[in-house]
Amino acid sequence: MGTFSAFLELLHMEIDNSQACSSALRKPAISIADSTELRVLLSVMYLLVENIRLERETDSCRWRTARETFRTELSFSIHNEEPFALLLFSMVTKFCSGLAPHFPIKKVLLLLWKVVMFTLGGFEHLQVLKVQKRAELGLPPLAEDSIQVVKSMRAASPPSYTLDLGESQLAPPPSKLRGRRGSRRQLLTKQDSLDIYNERDLFKTEEPATEEEEESAGDGERTLDGELDLLEQDPLVPPPPSQASPSAERVAFPKGLPWAPKVRQKDIEHFLEMSRNKFIGFTLGQDTDTLVGLPRPIHESVKTLKQHKYISIADVQIKNEEDLEKCPMSLIALLKILLAAAPTSKAKTDSINILADVLPEEMPITVLQSMKLGIDVNRHKEIIVKSISALLLLLLKHFKLNHIYQFEYVSQHLVFANCIPLILKFFNQNILSYITAKNSISVLDYPCCTIQDLPELTTESLEAGDNNQFCWRNLFSCINLLRLLNKLTKWKHSRTMMLVVFKSAPILKRALKVKQAMLQLYVLKLLKIQTKYLGRQWRKSNMKTMSAIYQKVRHRMNDDWAYGNDIDARPWDFQAEECTLRANIEAFNSRRYDKPQDSEFSPVDNCLQSVLGQRLDLPEDFHYSYELWLEREVFSQPICWEELLQNH
Repeated sequence: MGTFSAFLELLHMEIDNSQACSSALRKPAISIADSTELRVLLSVMYLLVENIRLERETDSCRWRTARETFRTELSFSIHNEEPFALLLFSMVTKFCSGLAPHFPIKKVLLLLWKVVMFTLGGFEHLQVLKVQKRAELGLPPLAEDSIQVVKSMRAASPPSYTLDLGESQLAPPPSKLRGRRGSRRQLLTKQDSLDIYNERDLFKTEEPATEEEEESAGDGERTLDGELDLLEQDPLVPPPPSQASPSAERVAFPKGLPWAPKVRQKDIEHFLEMSRNKFIGFTLGQDTDTLVGLPRPIHESVKTLKQHKYISIADVQIKNEEDLEKCPMSLIALLKILLAAAPTSKAKTDSINILADVLPEEMPITVLQSMKLGIDVNRHKEIIVKSISALLLLLLKHFKLNHIYQFEYVSQHLVFANCIPLILKFFNQNILSYITAKNSISVLDYPCCTIQDLPELTTESLEAGDNNQFCWRNLFSCINLLRLLNKLTKWKHSRTMMLVVFKSAPILKRALKVKQAMLQLYVLKLLKIQTKYLGRQWRKSNMKTMSAIYQKVRHRMNDDWAYGNDIDARPWDFQAEECTLRANIEAFNSRRYDKPQDSEFSPVDNCLQSVLGQRLDLPEDFHYSYELWLEREVFSQPICWEELLQNH
């Protein structure tokens, strides 16, 4: 009914309000009062988008039509203006550059996330699009839906924190272990007994068990197989009501490896290259059909590999780009806000202020007010992390589905902006405490606060939270960040080495203390890709983690992840790997987006009058967007005249 358009005009007016910007820049401290109008506008727009976005079975045809119309209006430029998501991205960039410190960034990010989810589609819609695209490209259907497989998985018990960590201060010296016949069995007994102790106290701090508890937990008869029994313990997250019965769960999901194995074309080529070198003495390049001269077992191996061959959409797109001749956007501002919102980050004077839209004009004077503000600030940061993590993951998945080089372009920007160490820094905390945090005030939560009289706040009412064992918001954020890290490092040896260099293994292992299957799966994936670089001693000391990887992560045939024998034989030039990828991305962008030049050797016109006198064909909508472009690209960009004089 035109309501959203009216609020959009008001939002444009508030964004372009130069007086508010200059006033905020002059203030020593910005408070919640500086963004009142913007917060109201963004809240109303958020409620409109979220209510229209959610589909229900009872929706009428008229309502469904209205939803699709609204989706179209948000997706494409209206009246020759930019799409709504791009406007919100420009608000994020303005905020991070310091030009508009009064913007309520939490509400901007939440609205941006929901708009992207509405216009592009969420994870379920992405799966449908992926199935459709594979059918269009003539690829076989997917063997399984990853999310559905993870839903049926059970969480593993956390790794023990004595020998399993391989840390010298907890493990006895090797000299004491040599020559003792029963030492291995005793060590495994201690490892298992500590797991059982952890099962009794789920929120136990990271302290080793006492000797009395270790001795009472077992009789020393357990072997390595006993570890696998512990992987079937009940998960920390309660199962849905339909899976409440343990016996029914065992019947529904029989034991076995959950994933269908996958093999890449490169794996088959590499296997045949090694086999031909060994048995024949020469290779045939990329030929995977000719098996003349190879023994029968090799024939069977190749047949098995080809049976499980998996061709991704990305493989087809890369091949098409190579055959054809062999949207610039930067998401780096989001990483600045994510860093500022991370629980492990230290407050710095030069960092951006993300608390402007939560701090009151007058600071609290009572203990009760201080407690309330502390909870608000923590909740505020949690929501920012949630929206950024979901937004980045959603965009990367859509980019990858649309074209692999769009995904690689944004991924490389994120990697160069230190996204990998940023996520590891986020997880370098007590993740169990973060996921079980209760930073909410139940009596003030929406919609309770609007439909009932608010009671007088007391210390008891502040501390009375919900009965949830988990803060689902923080669990969602952690899973998204792990998935993001997986997307950035998968099949990239240089980025895998970054995980090793930044000593991510102990950080990721601590995250396994959270007994939630999906979170554990993505942690184990990140550990799997770097196990070959961590050395034999690490693998030997972390057998339980290795067992969990074997049980829960998809198997790639011919993948030497558990032994690492081929490391010395394949010395990768990591810098060249990223440079090659960058060259492919630039070739794609140039072919897809650059205007074709008439001639590469056309003479250059150096006459100023001649150049200025040329008539250029401008697009029809140029006069509509010219002022907007001028404001963003010229007036909003600071110019350092002194530097200009120095250079010339």
